[in-house]
Amino acid sequence: MDPAQYLRRKEAASYLLANYGFGAERTLAKGVVTGDTPEYHKAGRIVLYRREALDAWAQAKISPALQSSSEARAD
Repeated sequence: MDPAQYLRRKEAASYLLANYGFGAERTLAKGVVTGDTPEYHKAGRIVLYRREALDAWAQAKISPALQSSSEARAD
């Protein structure tokens, strides 16, 4: 596996913010505790993310297209 495919939390947050507009470093850190996080790997204490996992997590967070705020459902 190519080591360049793994991003540390700060890099992962930058990637998410640049590509999706959300996914701050603190959000990722909290998600590791609560379970609301992209799939990750560990190297000792270091949390590592793959871009594919970040993309899948972000896409799952985005709702389908809406035309009115009345269409939005509370999750």
